[in-house]
Amino acid sequence: MNTKIVSFCNQKGGVGKTSTTALVAYNLSKMGYKTLVLDFDPQANMTSLMLKTKSQNADDIEVINNTLMNAIKKDENLLDTVIPISDNLYLIPNAVDFSLYGRFLENTFEQEKDKVSFLSKLLKRDLVGHFDFIFIDVPPTLSLQNDTAYFACDDIIIVLQTQQHSLDGAEDLIDYIQDTIIDEFGSNVIVIGVLPVLSKRGAAVDAVILKKAEELWGNDVLKTHIHLMERVKRMDITGITDNPHDTWDQRTLNTYKNVAKELVNKIKEE
Repeated sequence: MNTKIVSFCNQKGGVGKTSTTALVAYNLSKMGYKTLVLDFDPQANMTSLMLKTKSQNADDIEVINNTLMNAIKKDENLLDTVIPISDNLYLIPNAVDFSLYGRFLENTFEQEKDKVSFLSKLLKRDLVGHFDFIFIDVPPTLSLQNDTAYFACDDIIIVLQTQQHSLDGAEDLIDYIQDTIIDEFGSNVIVIGVLPVLSKRGAAVDAVILKKAEELWGNDVLKTHIHLMERVKRMDITGITDNPHDTWDQRTLNTYKNVAKELVNKIKEE
């Protein structure tokens, strides 16, 4: 298959977007897809999670010799920054120096279109064709930094926490991607799905918001719903665990495997 660049996005932190990205990428790698995760957040939570995942099966502690921002400033090939995590799963790490990325764009380019399209050109030059999937893990903000990520994507899935203000934020984000990233700058990105994140099973508010989401977006709402799970919170500390004899590991991974399958099916339908 051709490389697909994907991002799980929202405007609100704390809904497990990074964990969702990591676990979907992990399951795609187990399904045989060569999968790269690009950490696009100076807080580097994805980098931490992936390196912890790698350390479970490695004797040595991974030393990061290069970061995304350093490679960008030196115009180095991004392939040289890739770290293997497990079979078919790879990471481009990030660090706090990525907070300079917006300033780099402002100082390097005069035209707004050149700033917004920079990452897309970089990924096509260095990474497209080497992987089946590239996931860009972005922070939950509207910014020039994220604009470059949205522009570079082929597909976006909105992560929707089932709360009214999150629903409103999801509508605003979808409108922003359409009006700014697609209409103004000419990206070919498609919002292909909305992934509900439910606070707890059987909650009345969850059901109300979920119904509103289905009225707004119909079949674009994924059939798989994520529940906030303690096992996912633990994986943020330990890395992704995949003990075949641990019921909670397998239940958690199976949920995100279903998201991965829906993603693949939606891409095939494009």
